[in-house]
Amino acid sequence: MKQKTLVGALGMSLALTFVAGALPVESNAAGGAERVLIKYRVGSKGLVQAELKRSNAQIHYAFDNIGVLAATVPAQAMRGLRNNPHVELVEPDRIRTPAAAPAGQTVPYGIDMVQARRVWDGNRDGAIDPGAPTGEGILTCVVDSGLFAGHEDFQGVNVVGGYPGDWNVDNCGHGTHVAGTVAAANNSIGVVGVTPGKTSLYIVKVFGNERQANCAWTYSSTLINAANRCQQAGAKVINMSLGGSGYSRGEDLAFRALERAGVLNVAAAGNHGSPTTPTDAYHYPASYNSVVQVAAIDDRRRLAGFSAKNDQTELAAPGVAVLSTYPLGPAAPVVSGGESYPAIPMENTEAAIATAPLVSGGLCNTPLPAGNTSWQGKMVLCQRGAATFVAKAGNVFLGGGVAAIIYNNVAGDLNGTLGDDLSIIPPIPVVGVTQASGEDLLASHIGHATTVDSRLPLNYQGYALNSGTSMATPHVSGVAALVWSANPSWTNSQVRAALNVTARDLGASGYDSSFGWGLVQAEDALGELRGE
Repeated sequence: MKQKTLVGALGMSLALTFVAGALPVESNAAGGAERVLIKYRVGSKGLVQAELKRSNAQIHYAFDNIGVLAATVPAQAMRGLRNNPHVELVEPDRIRTPAAAPAGQTVPYGIDMVQARRVWDGNRDGAIDPGAPTGEGILTCVVDSGLFAGHEDFQGVNVVGGYPGDWNVDNCGHGTHVAGTVAAANNSIGVVGVTPGKTSLYIVKVFGNERQANCAWTYSSTLINAANRCQQAGAKVINMSLGGSGYSRGEDLAFRALERAGVLNVAAAGNHGSPTTPTDAYHYPASYNSVVQVAAIDDRRRLAGFSAKNDQTELAAPGVAVLSTYPLGPAAPVVSGGESYPAIPMENTEAAIATAPLVSGGLCNTPLPAGNTSWQGKMVLCQRGAATFVAKAGNVFLGGGVAAIIYNNVAGDLNGTLGDDLSIIPPIPVVGVTQASGEDLLASHIGHATTVDSRLPLNYQGYALNSGTSMATPHVSGVAALVWSANPSWTNSQVRAALNVTARDLGASGYDSSFGWGLVQAEDALGELRGE
């Protein structure tokens, strides 16, 4: 258990139901190759790299500071690699997931719950108190799905850059929402963050780079690389609203090294909790000792039912119905026979464009009989009902369809989800349309060339209410940056200890696995650090 002292997102092995190798996995990738972390013995990096090259392995990252390589290794070479005397450890490269404001500026409830304005706006007049700590001078790194840097609530915020090249595009929305809780500007619009637009932001994008489904996972090696880039950029705080199951020694070593380098690592406890389960599984990276694990509470300081509970929980913060910045986008059209129909891409669908003749699939609730090729190479129109959206889409994919259009069975838009189980989400675009649109397509456009585009351009000003330990985590990261800015010479250990010892006790008296030490409190932590 993490100690209270002043002395110092989906993890699963994926096996795609529809076609082998269509999605990257930990240990069952295309061709039988495995993506792994390799801990080599001291002085043996060159020998291990040479062996990997001879076996046609692909090396993704080299983490020299911890003696670890990340590589995809052909199946026939795995036994030799595991028995190589120069190799200390081979482990899976684990999957890590990711878990309209009114006129004028709104202060989300969490900002006051963590005492942020009591630090920088003690007068409650909406203005920053002269000389108050604001987060200025502290670099906070957000490892997530990128940032819609053009959002109105980040104008004037010191966003110093990011990685990779498209870090400033967020087609998932998650990263922009998280960053807004940390640092949305104190202006006359939208919302305000824990630090009122004053902490500097560095963005590392690990989700949403290639296809929409990538909004749901990344590799632990990609996370290690991202965290290292945060530290190299000068970040004092790293926010990771993500995680997954499965301990990784390589990942553990990386975050220990970052902690020793003076970085405060903060991550989400995970959304796999159960109200009836006293202890939940660990969630990494949050459950490493070198990382602050954050639980989620609601506006009445009650533990969220989804928030994981275990002996690595350290702090709690608001994570239910949190209002923050979000890059809303327009509906994408279905175009057929010269007519256009508004459509909404299903959540976690393939981000792609497809054109093919339209056929009717009825309810699409069962696979086509063997030998039936009527959907092969076609755009399949399905009616809502009798099966889940992902089951319908899977049946279309198995039947050779290039895309699925699902129309509502009642009046109104169809805004659906394919869920977050990537083992059953097919790699085809899936969109929802209204009942009227579906009936018109069925009556007038069967056989016509039809186009769907699920590449939703999330590039419009917007705000959204989201829930999850992902939303709780940036409250803690923001508080850390806020109090640290009062004296950047304080160490990460001092800041972490102060956050813990001044947390507002919730639940059972003292430490407990649900709330950790309790609700993070900015003003009280600052007073502790100052000796007040």
